[in-house]
Amino acid sequence: MNSQDHLTSITTQLQKALEYLEYSFAKIAKLPDVPAELDQESLETWESFTARFARVADIFMAKYLRAKIIQEDPAFRGTLRDFVNQGAKIGLIEDVEIWMVIRSLRNISAHEYSEDELHEFFLQLKKYTPTLLSLKKLV
Repeated sequence: MNSQDHLTSITTQLQKALEYLEYSFAKIAKLPDVPAELDQESLETWESFTARFARVADIFMAKYLRAKIIQEDPAFRGTLRDFVNQGAKIGLIEDVEIWMVIRSLRNISAHEYSEDELHEFFLQLKKYTPTLLSLKKLV
């Protein structure tokens, strides 16, 4: 598969993942974000949203951003942070630090939480979801 076909495939994955995230975001917007106020169904909806948030973050940062940058500069190598910095330099993203926070949220999504920590985690996910959804303009 050539680099353009690879990028097209990743773009399609990202577009689908964004659709699913947008759907889940609309559902959790109507739910409480305090864990003690959630029933089993609502908690399941939050968990689905969390997984979709992580999936979009993964596809964009680990696949799309890398593929796009390497397509433009095949010799480019580096860490995830290097790719994020390069993505900012070429105008794919606006704020490196926001993307690093999104990455950290993605990384901690599988951990156990107290109710207070889970509430804060939910609030952070809600805060940064619009940044992920803004990728729809890019792809």
